[in-house]
Amino acid sequence: QVQLVESGGGLVQAGGSLRLSCAASGRTFSRTTMAWFRPAPGKEREFEAGIRWNSGMGIRSYEDSVKGRFTISRDNAKHSVYLQMNSLKPEDTAVYYCAAAMWDANYSRPSEYDYWGQGTQVTVSS
Repeated sequence: QVQLVESGGGLVQAGGSLRLSCAASGRTFSRTTMAWFRPAPGKEREFEAGIRWNSGMGIRSYEDSVKGRFTISRDNAKHSVYLQMNSLKPEDTAVYYCAAAMWDANYSRPSEYDYWGQGTQVTVSS
């Protein structure tokens, strides 16, 4: 079993930055896909950013609306993944969920992730 705990959410003004963290504990593997999701109109969970660790390299993917503003990274030694969010907009306001799959999952499909955190609230004021 793997537990994911998010932190780093909060209230920020438009144009500001936040850094979300997700720490994994329990049974972990070196080959994983980790990602961040948030609710969107018509979707319970919409993919925002993901990172896959393969052959010693981190392979990243981003949803179009966050490209150039959000950066996902991971620290395998700490079993953690991070989401640096810059140039935040009011429409980025949401609960952000960390997800982990113990294999090379399709980034954008919530159904392919085995574990989920409880979420951390991000609020961007205009």
